[in-house]
Formats: sequence, C-alpha cells, structure tokens
Amino acid sequence: MIRFGFISLLLLLIYFNAISQITEIISPDKKISIALLNDNNDNTGKWFLKVNYLSNQEYTEVIPKIELGLIRSDQNFSNNLKFIKASKPILIKDQYTAISGKRALCSNSANEIVVYFENTNKAKLNLIIRAYNDGVAFRYEFPENTGKYTIQDELTSYSIPDSTRRWLEKFNPANEGLYSMMKDGNTQKDWGYPALFNTPDSACWYLIHEADVNREYCGTKLTNFTEPTKYKLTFPDKWNGRETGETQPTITLPWKSPWRVVIVGELADIVESTLVDDVSTPSTVKNTDWIKPGIASWNYWSNNHGTRSYKTVCAFADLAAEMNWPYTLLDWEWDVMTDGGNLDDALKYIHSLGVKPLIWYNSGGNHTWVDATPKDRMLTHQNRVEEFSKLKKMGIVGVKIDFFESEKQNMINYYIDILEDAAKFEMMVYFHGCIVPRGWARTYPHLMTYEGVRGAEWYNNGPELTSTAPEHNAILPFTRNVVGAMDYTPVTFTNSQYPHITSYGHELALSVIFESGIQHFADRPEGYNQLPEAAKWFLRDVPNAWDNIKFIDGYPAKDVIVARQKGNNWYIGGINADAKNEKNITLMFDVLPQGVKYKLTLIADGDHDKEFSTQYLTVEKTSIVEIKMLRRGGFAAYLKPMD
Repeated sequence: MIRFGFISLLLLLIYFNAISQITEIISPDKKISIALLNDNNDNTGKWFLKVNYLSNQEYTEVIPKIELGLIRSDQNFSNNLKFIKASKPILIKDQYTAISGKRALCSNSANEIVVYFENTNKAKLNLIIRAYNDGVAFRYEFPENTGKYTIQDELTSYSIPDSTRRWLEKFNPANEGLYSMMKDGNTQKDWGYPALFNTPDSACWYLIHEADVNREYCGTKLTNFTEPTKYKLTFPDKWNGRETGETQPTITLPWKSPWRVVIVGELADIVESTLVDDVSTPSTVKNTDWIKPGIASWNYWSNNHGTRSYKTVCAFADLAAEMNWPYTLLDWEWDVMTDGGNLDDALKYIHSLGVKPLIWYNSGGNHTWVDATPKDRMLTHQNRVEEFSKLKKMGIVGVKIDFFESEKQNMINYYIDILEDAAKFEMMVYFHGCIVPRGWARTYPHLMTYEGVRGAEWYNNGPELTSTAPEHNAILPFTRNVVGAMDYTPVTFTNSQYPHITSYGHELALSVIFESGIQHFADRPEGYNQLPEAAKWFLRDVPNAWDNIKFIDGYPAKDVIVARQKGNNWYIGGINADAKNEKNITLMFDVLPQGVKYKLTLIADGDHDKEFSTQYLTVEKTSIVEIKMLRRGGFAAYLKPMD
C-alpha cells in the first residue's frame, strides 16, 4: 500500500509539473483571474485558459480548461504553437453612454495582456485576454497585413465538470427554445447562447456568450457531442438558411475574432452585467438624437391578422395614445389592409393622435421559407434605399425585419447592411426571428431590440407556454436578457389562442423585469382598459430605457426580483415561478439613498390571480415591507422621492 501510494503521488507530481502556467492576469478588483497554461512542460502541447474566482478569501476554480486554437485553410494554429512572449498588463478604461438598455452610463474597464505565438511555419497568432470585474474575455488575432483565408474550424471549447448545474437552450436558428436545467453533460446537443452555469460548490455563477461578431466571422453555438463535458464552439449547419451561404467564415488579414465572453460572479453580477456590450465596437452613429426608446402597442398577439384591418390598427393606435405610449406597430399584412381604409389612411390617423408608427418586413431572399409580403424590400442596398426613402416621407420611424433563419457569415453581413443603411435614414431597427444580441446595440444604437426568445407570441403556437411560462419567465433574467434587449412582448392580462396561468401581478411585473429598447406590450385594448387605475397608471409611466439596475433576489426557474432606476425614481418587479405554493417575501430598500423618503406604490397579487392588491406607503433605505406572491404570482412597485 505504501509503495502504491508513493507511485500515485509521483504520477500526480509529474502531471502537475507537465502543466505549465505561462502567464496570468487578474481583474482590477482582484476577484477574477485568468491563466494561460500549456499541457506540456516544453510548451509544445495544447494551450488552454483557466478561470478562477475569489470566494471566501481564496481563489476557487470556475472553468478548469478552455482549450484554444484555430484551423485556417492554409495551416494549423492549435498544436505545437510556440510561445514567444506576453505583453505587460495594461488597463483598459473606457466609459460610454447607452441610449437604451439596463444602464445608461457603462464602463469598459479591464486589465489586458496580449500573448504572442507562432506555429511551426513561423506564422503568427496573438491571443488578447482581458480580466474584468464581472468576467473574462479573449479573442484571436492574425496580425499579418495580407492574406485571405477560410477558417475551417475554431477549437475553442469549455470543459465543464459534471455536477455543475447548467441552464441550456437547444439551438435553433430563431433562438426561440426553452431552457432546461441539467447537472451533467449527458444530454448532448447543439446549444444556443447564452449558457448559464453554477459551480458544484455553488460559490460562483458564469454565463458563456460571444460578442462583437462582425462581417469577418459567423455566429457560433456550443456543442458537446464529442465529449459530454466539453462544450465546443461550432459553426452553423449547412441546412441553416435553406443551405444558402457558407458554413465556414472567410477572413482577410489583419483579422480579429469576435470576443469569447464569460460573465463571472454572483447572480447579481450576471444579471447586472453589460460586459457583452462593453467589449464591443463603439458606436458608429455620430448623431443619435433621433433614437428614441419607447413602448409600442401591438395587435398581433391578440389578433394574428390585425394589421389587415384598418379598424383594428386604429384601435391599437388609440390604445397607444390613451396609455401615453409613443409607438404602435403595423405588423404583417399592412400591404393588404382593408376594412375601412388602407395604409395611407392608417398612417394619417396614427399621426393625428401624436403616435409614431413602426412597420414590419419579411427579410426576403432564398434563406427563408416564409412568403409573407412585403418580401425582398430589404434584401439589397438599392431595395433598402428606395424603401427607407419612402418610409421617411411617410413619417414611419422604425422597421421590424423578420425571418433570418441563419447565423452564417452571409447573414451576419445582411444584418449589418440593414443597420448601416437604416442609420443613414434615421430609421430604428428591430430584428425578429433572429440571432440573440452580440453587442451590436453599442455599435449600432438604433438597433432597439431583438426577438431571439420564446416570448408571449408562443401562446398562439400551442399549449406548451401555458404551463412552462412561469419558470421560463424566471430563467430569462439570468440568461437571455442578460446579453441584450429582449422583445418578449410581455404584459398580457387577457388570453390569446392558448391561456396563460400567470397572475395579473406576475404579468405587470414583467414590464420591469424584462428589458427592451422598444417594448411591445401585447394585450388588446380591453385588456388594459379593464385594469384598476393604479395598474393602468403604472403602465402609462413605466420606462423601458434605464439608468441603472440592481438585482435584489432570486434563483433561476424559482423567482426573481429586480429593481431599475430612471432619474430619481425606482421601479421594482418580482415574480414567483412556483406552480403550487405562494411565496411571502420581505422586501428591503437597500438600493435607495440614505436619508431620502420615497412614496411607494405597491401593486401586488390580490386574493386570486386576476386581482390586484394596491398599497401606498412611505419608505426609506431602512424600511421593510412584507409582500405575498401567489403561486405563479408577482408584484410591481414604483418609488418616487417625496418633496
């Protein structure tokens, strides 16, 4: 036994000596470290990163191995890369203002190093690594000045130990799936972004995503088919977009990859993070005065063919005017509008109310099976210039463009073409049936929102969302809505084709919990007209572009409470996902400044799920308020400083 123990110890020492740490960088607040290691002591093996997090005064392992490497059409940049040098750390410090989103003043602050490699052919590859207070980011760089190549594969992969809890969504090109919680990698599929993990000791959470995807690459996904515990970045499948476009991206040197982003910390760090936007390219739009976030009325949820009816369009314009919402959306079939008027008549009526119209388009082209018109008017630069010119003259201020069905490089270019042309005509943009955010809201601030989520529209598609919505709604603030605007089309009190079982308090809370630069409130006019005055007033007043966010409490698929600030006012939303049990919470007001009293309007669940209970109280930072949430219930609160 003694001999066996000695041999085991010797083998362990040999293993750890073989793994060589080359360099390490630590976040400005010293909580997160990311180390570059090699699995061979002569630095000829595979290169990987390791992420650690400071918890209880010591660093704990978050991701033990992030494997690195690229295969270019002319040569390999994975095995046998030779380490040349690592730069000295530099401080990245960059502040910017966001027009919409979870925080108005954002800070791109990190420590950065550049690691220089060359392969056996002396071709160069750099790795840029950043450590942020709320995560890590890295990207590849080919620094040579000439050359055009195909990236045949990216070998980046994340090793996730079993017993790590994970919330993953099976990938589909529209990104409209449900998240599932798993404790190991035994389920092997294509997984979409973002992907949420909680370490086995529960000490740390992390969210894997990518950012700053540009014309020189495609969107990727995660797959764990080869090894269940290894989630590898994978290019789009050939069938995506009806087989249009190449699956492997073509690059021109010099070149930098998108950022590989891991948000790291406690759940508050995840929910409050703007890291995906922080690392992305700054705004290319110089004058942004015309970009106006706001709430829109929307007729599709309650009436799939609503926009073909002039009378329905007018009713929803009336709703926007009555509720003081700036926008109404003309969804599909506006080009075949009848029932008392056509598009011109509808626009004249909408403008007469002081409401601004938004309008829908099919993205068109051979990449989509959907033939709904108008089709192909966004497909080419000439198409877009002609259409945006018309829309500008008609007083239309934004476009919703639908059915992209692919994240190949050709589709990434199409998205960016639309955004660049739209900016020239001061036209806001909303993508539907699309990619999830990749940081473009910073680069193109007129990109107001994306769908890329299983939203309330799915109450029209089948019975599934009826039973899954309570938990689904309590997962999205920790996953999809972390990385950018999310047009779930929330706040519905009546029923669509299939009913919802969330309470009225739950639905009202979604106006605060979900963030979207243009927020489409989806119910029919009578759904809002029937509300008591306090709830109706709340929906007239609630912002959708925020100065700050604070995560108060929650756990994925169980509950969530979020506070958002606009000016001196605060709004709080909370939901309970439990289908069987009520939840009593003690709400504290730590987010408030010391010594200031606030008037609190609290709109919570009443005695049953279609009833509200409203209280008016005076609170301050040290106050405590008890709130009951029904099963599948919720509450919304408004805090205004007292004179």
